Amino acid sequence: MEFHPLIRSRGAQTSLKFPLTEVACTGDSLSPKIGDVQPRKKLSTTIAVTNYAYLHNMVKAGKAESVGEAVDPAVQLARRVENRARLERQTAAYFRGLSRKAAAEEADLEDALSAASQDGHA
Repeated sequence: MEFHPLIRSRGAQTSLKFPLTEVACTGDSLSPKIGDVQPRKKLSTTIAVTNYAYLHNMVKAGKAESVGEAVDPAVQLARRVENRARLERQTAAYFRGLSRKAAAEEADLEDALSAASQDGHA
């Protein structure tokens, strides 16, 4: 195991040694720490001129530091839209698959929640 000497402790030299994996941050809150930076993957592709212009305008507007970083929010939005559509399909399938009794119970619960929310705003 490799060791790192603790060079200074309140200005005094010390001979204590700590394993590199256990050296604590010395209080520099600006230095990145392992795990702080999200891993990134290289993406090299050709996109439509209008999409590139959109990403470039995000950089110009200060919404991203680079065209590559501008891709992330666009992809996040697309993923969010897909996730919502999938949830909507799954929810619809759930209600279609309910027995009559379970559907009636769901309807009663919906009515009760609706009435409760209206009572609080009346």
